[in-house]
Amino acid sequence: MTRYFVLGNGDLLVDLDGKGQVRDFYYPYVGQENHVNGKVHKIGIWVDGQFSWLDSDEWERKLLYKKEKMVTDITAVNQRLGIELHFTDAVHYAKNVFIRKINVKNLHDSRREVRLFLHQRFEIYESNIGDTVYYHPSIDAIVHYKGKRYFLINGMFKNRTVHNLTSYTTGLAGEYGLAGTYVDAEDGYLSGNPIEHGSVDSTISFTVNLPPYKSKNIYYWICVGQDFSEVSNLNRFVEKHGPDDMIEETEKYWVKWVNRTEFNYLGLSERVVDLFKRSLLFVRAHCDNRGSIIASSDSDMLFLRRDSYSYMWPRDGALIARSLDRAGYADITENFFKFCHNALTPEGYLFHKYRPDGSLGSSWHAWVHEGHIQLPIQEDQIGLVLDALWKHFVQHDVREYIKDMHDSFIRKAADFLVSFIDKKTGLPHESYDLWEEKLGIHTFSCAAAYAGLKAAEQFEELLGTTRRAVKYGKAAEQIKKSMLKYLYDPTEKRFIKSVYYDGAELKKDMTNDASNTYGIFQFK
Repeated sequence: MTRYFVLGNGDLLVDLDGKGQVRDFYYPYVGQENHVNGKVHKIGIWVDGQFSWLDSDEWERKLLYKKEKMVTDITAVNQRLGIELHFTDAVHYAKNVFIRKINVKNLHDSRREVRLFLHQRFEIYESNIGDTVYYHPSIDAIVHYKGKRYFLINGMFKNRTVHNLTSYTTGLAGEYGLAGTYVDAEDGYLSGNPIEHGSVDSTISFTVNLPPYKSKNIYYWICVGQDFSEVSNLNRFVEKHGPDDMIEETEKYWVKWVNRTEFNYLGLSERVVDLFKRSLLFVRAHCDNRGSIIASSDSDMLFLRRDSYSYMWPRDGALIARSLDRAGYADITENFFKFCHNALTPEGYLFHKYRPDGSLGSSWHAWVHEGHIQLPIQEDQIGLVLDALWKHFVQHDVREYIKDMHDSFIRKAADFLVSFIDKKTGLPHESYDLWEEKLGIHTFSCAAAYAGLKAAEQFEELLGTTRRAVKYGKAAEQIKKSMLKYLYDPTEKRFIKSVYYDGAELKKDMTNDASNTYGIFQFK
């Protein structure tokens, strides 16, 4: 199921589905180590001897974000039970805590006892082998852990006043024919099993008595850290400051963040302006604090081909960095460029994609082609990062930052682009296209290499190193000249998609129009 909500702070990222359930839980990197791994944290209600899980079709839902905030505004109504739930969910902007404020409303004209059940299914380090879950009596909380990953689950009825769990249980899930502890909730009671290990889950409950047409708040949170001391300190922080205040702090933070730059929207509708700001928040949720900008955190792709989009593609990151720079978020883009700097090979190129911790991502690009060594790269990624870095400098005039990047990144990457030009054609050597499908000499890749070399030329001119500036500028002009010779169709007055080698002969790929496929570009 598509993720409707992404909530994060650059270290912790939580995704909710269209039923309001937790489906992805990333820590300590945005997009890496999904500790829920596509499983579901279920939510259930028991009242008057009747039970319903929130993922049942009998619930009517309204799924919204709060305006200008990375905070949910979810309403779910069950007419059969006569219950309305309102969720306000957030990942605290500075603390690694996921918080849910759940307003439970009685829609009937009689006093009723309502029991709310919250289920947790973690697969820590993306594996269900060797997990432990237990009830910790001194803090009245549930703890899931394995190695250096701890998840403490707790809650209260009243903000700042500790009224903790009504009941709890732990158990096996997906082993010995056991579905999970959530089944234990369906009769309205939990068995209180205090510990289990292996493939495990847990369920907790809260009980409230509601007068006719009245509501009460229940607070629930998950503290995340690398050891018990860290999560217990976070738990004390939540209890001391109150989850309401933490949600309010987070709301204020995101309103300030998304309005950092004063734009003239030139009469655009409020709906379009809201979409722009919502897009900024979506992008920020997918930016790791150490520089990675991942493509997507939705783990559903995992179950189609056993891989995901939780990777940093330098190309995608460069394009997003340009948008973030224009929107005024230079702090994020500088982390991204530093990430690329650290990922650059000694030879000066970037690989296909990277994991958020900077390690090499999965790939299907071969190192050999027709018996010859072939670099498994997409050359456009290198050129686009250089181009984005130059535009970053022009916009923000960050001379000290560029000085630190110059020798070890800008010059090294530019030298690679020069070395990767075929002396016979003047075009870059073959690499994979931006859709990662074909090996060839692609119009988009050539244009990106040209842009990267022009950026390097301007950096060298800025530093007064004329000889290198001439070298990079000359290489860029050679690519431009060769593109017009081999990749431009004067009859059709358009660029073709690519050329490829058929033996020793260079042939045109006329299957597509480059401008239609990748967008119209022009040389400057």
